[in-house]
Amino acid sequence: MGILKGKNILVTGVLTDSSIAFHIAKLAQEEGATVLLSSYGRVMSLTTRIAGRLPQPAPVIELDVINQEHLDALADRVREYVPHLDGVVHSIGFAPEAALGGNFLNTAWEDVATAVQVSAYSLKSLTMATRSLFNGGGSVVGLDFDATVAWPKYDWMGVAKAALESTSRYLARDLGGENIRVNLVAAGPIRTMAAKSIPGFDEFEKVWNDRSPLEWDVTDPVPAAKAAVALLSDWFPKTTAEIIHVDGGLHAMGA
Repeated sequence: MGILKGKNILVTGVLTDSSIAFHIAKLAQEEGATVLLSSYGRVMSLTTRIAGRLPQPAPVIELDVINQEHLDALADRVREYVPHLDGVVHSIGFAPEAALGGNFLNTAWEDVATAVQVSAYSLKSLTMATRSLFNGGGSVVGLDFDATVAWPKYDWMGVAKAALESTSRYLARDLGGENIRVNLVAAGPIRTMAAKSIPGFDEFEKVWNDRSPLEWDVTDPVPAAKAAVALLSDWFPKTTAEIIHVDGGLHAMGA
């Protein structure tokens, strides 16, 4: 019997079959969950096509997390397929090109605001949009990249990830009384579509190759996906406001 048997899970951010989100959806199905996906705009067709590579069919709901109408309609859209949710996966992040690549001192507020809204505030937006679907509790899991230090060329996305981490803690505080757990998985670098948009991503690879205690494979999203699925399950019933590092241990190493 799978650890997610009988659970309903909404997974955002599935764009390619190399992504952590795709493998979360795949593993969740293999562990017994009914999975729904969300996507938006021009990439809806891409998500729908990639959904066909999952072990079982998964409906794709339109959701742009900065569109309040989409957020307001989300619960009803989910109920067209399942009566409630047991888990939600936040795999959403974006920063304009001007907010990355070593331009930190010159980035305009408009670009910073976009990065923070899409990458951090959306965790709150998504959680609140699905709050009414949690029947006696559930698990919200977000994907993170360790924001305790400054990374080469990550710039304002690093700031947005720090905001994401703080947002998860405040959500955990305010929703704990409803038995809703909120946790993050801080993965090491994975060669995903999102990673390709980061200038100098190869510098991250070099850091991990040199300093990670455990061998790190930038082409393998499964370890991070397994951590997320575990957090979605009942195996972490009293864990909330936590950041689970799946980075080969690098976060704990000094220079």
